[in-house]
Amino acid sequence: MSDTIFALASGAGLSAIAVIRASGPKAEDVLARLCGELPEIRRASLRKIRDPRNGALLDEALVLRFGAGASFTGEPSFELQLHGGRAVVEGVLCALGSCEQCRMAEPGEFARRAFLNGRLDLTAAEGLADLIEARTSAQRDQALVLAGGQLRDQAQGWRADLLELQAQLEAEIDFSDEGDVPAEVTLGFETKVAALRASMQAALTDGRRGEVLREGFIVVLAGRPNAGKSSLMNSLSRRDVAIVSATPGTTRDVIEVSLDLDGLPVVLVDTAGLREACDEVELEGIRRAQARAASADLVLWLVAPDEDGQEPDFEGVPVWRIRTKSDLGGFDSHTEQCISIRTGEGIAELLDKVCAFARDTLRPQEPALISRERHRQALFQAVEGLGRISAQLPIEVAAEELRLAARSLSSLIGLVGPEEVLGEIFGRFCIGK
Repeated sequence: MSDTIFALASGAGLSAIAVIRASGPKAEDVLARLCGELPEIRRASLRKIRDPRNGALLDEALVLRFGAGASFTGEPSFELQLHGGRAVVEGVLCALGSCEQCRMAEPGEFARRAFLNGRLDLTAAEGLADLIEARTSAQRDQALVLAGGQLRDQAQGWRADLLELQAQLEAEIDFSDEGDVPAEVTLGFETKVAALRASMQAALTDGRRGEVLREGFIVVLAGRPNAGKSSLMNSLSRRDVAIVSATPGTTRDVIEVSLDLDGLPVVLVDTAGLREACDEVELEGIRRAQARAASADLVLWLVAPDEDGQEPDFEGVPVWRIRTKSDLGGFDSHTEQCISIRTGEGIAELLDKVCAFARDTLRPQEPALISRERHRQALFQAVEGLGRISAQLPIEVAAEELRLAARSLSSLIGLVGPEEVLGEIFGRFCIGK
């Protein structure tokens, strides 16, 4: 981290204000070359920004300076609040790039430096990434909880308990002949291990609602050809995203639309009609439709007025039978849920039911502890290790299982971890973060 890095932290394109941030060991030297006299730390000051190569005036901007140990990255840093014109932004970025040992930041490099300097743990960094990507209020709230350290604090608590148990066992192993080591250190050991394992297991048995909330509640529209799937898709998304035609088999591929339903992220999926395929392309569309339905959180099985029969079983996924084209009549609306795209009958009611079902499933008012597969795998490994500990296990082996379980929790919060994991996490950030 010998280089000083910089990047546009605000969105690209025309705007009233553009923010450029820089961080690194030479940040203050670079800032002095741009604006002359350095402003006080953490005090916004108006400065003329000049190109250090020729002294040309680039803009007049607000400058904020942050000292080492008290910035986002933990390094000396500064931010320039410029006018948002393209020429201004490009001129300042070029001027920064001309400074010695000063370069454009890579994706996520600011957050990565914050992590490496102890300003963020790994889960807080992931929460920050989720906050940037949040499309709905429920996703925002979950990201804030993760960024605020709820998972980190819980994992550190579990890890501390594991290390205490490990120390007790190792004391008995190493100093069993010493008078100052209580002989009963392992009394109640299994009970403590079982309690710890149950606490971790409770976090795992959450229906994966944290991951679902982060990625979106998947609602698949399925049914036979011409059941009204694409029409319903267009109606609910309020735009023409799917081709509607009377020709059977028009929809060949999976089409997805993200919706915000009362703050909940819902992904609506239109699929190919399920029937005996006429060609290889339609057969592949049907295969994808079945696979998407089997992995959904809810399937709406649409049935046309001239159809009969039961809805299929999609491997335990909830399936709602919806009778379409109710304006054509011919069935009892009191015994079946009916909708009509033409008249709008039942559409609002269906949307309300889907929203209520998603809310009951996700329970956004109770933020989930786990929101990523990485979290789940690390915690699962710790639970598995504790599950192997029993009274019949040699004390040395039990101590090793505790050590491995504690290591899994350490990897969860980033105390240990391979370089490729860090690259995967921080590489998903935008350039200015």
